[in-house]
Amino acid sequence: MYISELIGDYIEHLEIEKGRSIKTAENYERYLIRFLNLAGELSGKNDDLKPSDIDAELLRKFRLRLNRVTDEHGAGLEAITQAYHLIALRGFLKYLAKRNIKSLDPTLVELPKITRKQVTFLHYDEVERLLNEIDLTTETGLRDRAIIELLFSGGLRVSEIVKLNRDSINLERREFMIRGKGNKDRPIFISEAAADRVSEYLAARTDSLVPLFLNNSKNQTSPDVSGNFRRLTARSIERIVQKYAKLAGITKHVSPHTLRHSFATDLLMNGADLRSVQAMLGHSDISTTQIYTHVTDPHLKEVHDRFHTETSSD
Repeated sequence: MYISELIGDYIEHLEIEKGRSIKTAENYERYLIRFLNLAGELSGKNDDLKPSDIDAELLRKFRLRLNRVTDEHGAGLEAITQAYHLIALRGFLKYLAKRNIKSLDPTLVELPKITRKQVTFLHYDEVERLLNEIDLTTETGLRDRAIIELLFSGGLRVSEIVKLNRDSINLERREFMIRGKGNKDRPIFISEAAADRVSEYLAARTDSLVPLFLNNSKNQTSPDVSGNFRRLTARSIERIVQKYAKLAGITKHVSPHTLRHSFATDLLMNGADLRSVQAMLGHSDISTTQIYTHVTDPHLKEVHDRFHTETSSD
């Protein structure tokens, strides 16, 4: 069989047997097709490339070519994007090995070390400043306040919040289950203030539409992927958050994910343990959650001030 045929089988395997999301499967397919195209050019075999044609030398050339790929503006691929290509390739090779199809040993695909970007988060007083800029005398203002309260109180991803329906949240118990990244279910807990803001927003609405958060423009002529009209999009929520951050005079870049970072940071600064925060964020690997350990810095300073002996100023 040719690699072009096997890629399709692997993508189906990811969705059906591995339970990966459609988005993840699409990304893996895109990375592997790029590998196929570049490897085909490098080997001169194009669409006739077979699994047995993948060897250490082809891998080396692919990595070099990947590092030199540029877009129409001359910008290259970021290191993290190059790593995703290699992760997809390694997963594909593991799949071939399980099917006893001869190819390169997947352990030979070494992943580059990636330096994580520093996490941007808002302190509680900055979140309050942002919330205070919202006009609660309008339905739009009530909606925006409810969205931001949920992002900060529940640590939701923007992709998760746009999928919420009216019946998704139990406002009395202030908790609900959500299916997040990788089709994994996790519990979401929200504050009393967040529950009140959602309740106020719903009370102000006069429609019976299913989505929890609506685009107040009634000019939409086609339904979203869920068959619902006027569901607010992720991009719209990004604009909402950025709008109020700007009004509040917050100069750092603020996005819905910044509020998720702020949720995790706030928990850790108030004494929550890393494992609990990992569960609330829905991280499969605690190393992902450890990006928030920068919040221990104030505690380290406190320990330093209490126990470190100062030198004499004489």
